[in-house]
Amino acid sequence: MDLFFILKSFTLFFTGVILLRIAGRKSISQMTLAQTIVMISLGHLIVEPIVEVSMVKAIGGAVIFVVSILAVEYIQLHFNLFEKLMMGKSKIVIENGELNIKNLKKLRLTVDGLEMRMRNMGLSKISDIKMATIEPNGQLGYELIEDAKPLTIGEFKKLMNLNSHQTQNQDFSGNIFEEIHQKTPQKHPEYLN
Repeated sequence: MDLFFILKSFTLFFTGVILLRIAGRKSISQMTLAQTIVMISLGHLIVEPIVEVSMVKAIGGAVIFVVSILAVEYIQLHFNLFEKLMMGKSKIVIENGELNIKNLKKLRLTVDGLEMRMRNMGLSKISDIKMATIEPNGQLGYELIEDAKPLTIGEFKKLMNLNSHQTQNQDFSGNIFEEIHQKTPQKHPEYLN
């Protein structure tokens, strides 16, 4: 291998890293359709010059793709209609503990596939879910019913304050061992005798 080939490979690699940093940092599961196309195209464009296509054209093409994705994301931020067109909308798959089979079919998602996503989120029962959606990036979004929600630290503090106020309002001014020290035996209910 000649030195030019090695330099070209390093140049393309570092150009790809820089362009991907500019394009944004997301895992494959979080990418939109447009971002996925750009990332696949970048990979192809960066490898092409190694097999004897112009390096300048490859870098130029990669820059155009990254600028395109940045432009699309900028437009999505400012125009809701364009965002819906490019990304799609969330689909409800569970409502009030019941599966929405119609939307599952539209998403081509099986109940087993949905249950797998639920387990990944730490959810075990469909009946515990008030509403669940499949987001445009494929992630599961959900809201639990009241009885299935975990206790928060704030709720725990309120509960402890409420308990301490009730305890303070009870009369504990006397000796709690007073009954033991009394000379006269106390009458106990008959069922205890």
